[in-house]
Amino acid sequence: MIKHCNRRQIKGKSIGLLLVVFTWSLAMGWLISFATNVQGSTPVSEIGTVDVVPAQYQLGQELYLENCSTCHIPLPPAVLPTQTWKNLLQDSEHYGAQLKPLVDPPRILVWRYLSTFSRPVQKDEQPPYRVNNSRYFKALHPQVKLPRPVEINSCVTCHPGAADYNFRRLSSEWEKS
Repeated sequence: MIKHCNRRQIKGKSIGLLLVVFTWSLAMGWLISFATNVQGSTPVSEIGTVDVVPAQYQLGQELYLENCSTCHIPLPPAVLPTQTWKNLLQDSEHYGAQLKPLVDPPRILVWRYLSTFSRPVQKDEQPPYRVNNSRYFKALHPQVKLPRPVEINSCVTCHPGAADYNFRRLSSEWEKS
């Protein structure tokens, strides 16, 4: 009888211990999942770009927009390859205008944003200097008759929100097709 009671007590304590461990594991798993989830732990910017911008790149994006949108519509990084963005950041001659180059640390933040959301140049490909020569730009605009020459400010024709860095919203003629 004593052995039987002890077995019951041990069995009850074991089940209780298993329930505590199971509950603890669920709670810790949920907390770790929440803490490491980019969308759960970090505010995310969705301002109409193609890509969602995690918090660690938001300042670079803001600096990019602040510096580029004063003269023209800023392009999403995906429309030009990484090497073109690098060339643009290093060259003070900018499409015929002489610009004061960005200096560190803002230049580094902008570069991290642009390089993260742009794409590499293919082998044996020259980095395009103009958007209409970019294969990425052409791939994002299949079957679109582009004006000649393509000018950055002409984006508003199809993307009425382009001035606000919103390239998702299309003009009514493109939404119908």
